[in-house]
Amino acid sequence: MKPAKIAVICIAAVAAIGLALVVRAMGSSSQQPAATAVAAVEPPPPMAKVLVAARDLQPGARLADADMAWKDWPVAEVNPIFITDGSVPVPQAAAKEDAGAASAVKTAEDKAKGAVTRAAEAVNEISTGGAKADYVGAVVREAILAGEPIVARKIVRAGDSGYMAAYLEPGMRAMAIRVTVETAAGGFILPGDRADVILTREVKSPAGAQGDGNPRFVSSTVMQNVKVLAIDQAIRAADDAMAVVGATATLAVTGPDAEILARSKSEGELSLVLRSYADTSGPSGRTPGATRNEASAARAVRVYRAGQAETVAVP
Repeated sequence: MKPAKIAVICIAAVAAIGLALVVRAMGSSSQQPAATAVAAVEPPPPMAKVLVAARDLQPGARLADADMAWKDWPVAEVNPIFITDGSVPVPQAAAKEDAGAASAVKTAEDKAKGAVTRAAEAVNEISTGGAKADYVGAVVREAILAGEPIVARKIVRAGDSGYMAAYLEPGMRAMAIRVTVETAAGGFILPGDRADVILTREVKSPAGAQGDGNPRFVSSTVMQNVKVLAIDQAIRAADDAMAVVGATATLAVTGPDAEILARSKSEGELSLVLRSYADTSGPSGRTPGATRNEASAARAVRVYRAGQAETVAVP
């Protein structure tokens, strides 16, 4: 075969191989956009609504509607302890046990039972969801940062153990006094109202004083503008309730005022006097005359008549 023919055949073979590679490359590149297009139309991951803090919340703060917000959260990353609105089902994973607090006081069996209980509570919370209104009025137990999910261990809701201690303002004490319908403004004093505390007691005549023998009673205001925390165990009146009748009223007082109130309880009958909403900006606590002792409540005056001296008691 002539060298010229051999050269032509080699060139044709190389050209054919090159053409095949080009066609193969073009076929691969034309399939890539199709795959990309298929990937682009895949649905986004499902999102759940998680209740988070709308701003930084400090311990002792009471939650208002503006303090909370719903935030979109990937369903796959929702922790069972998060509060959701229940609109999207989330994985019902078991809640993780806090081993640091339980390991020192629980046996292995107690831990297992506690984990099962908490998992059941978490599943129930997830299945039913949580409404923001259910957490209005709750007290923050631990600091919560803005955007951080609100979890049960960081707040105390009404009815939970420890709510009253968390609800009290710093420096205040909760003290209960006996009340009746007559001594509590007919039941129209509700939790959250402001009231005065009036003490009614019997005053004894000093030795040697003359009188008609009838008992004498005096009344004085020992506390003013104090906040009513609860009536019996009700810390919040029902939405349609106009009155709450109970046997005890829990008041918010300072430490020294609690001592005055405790002594007043033993001296006579205490009554609550409801204050107007327009009259709650004044001072709160004991009145100036609340610290006087019983002896100063009744004073004796010696009167001389026709040369005869007699002692007369005056309030």
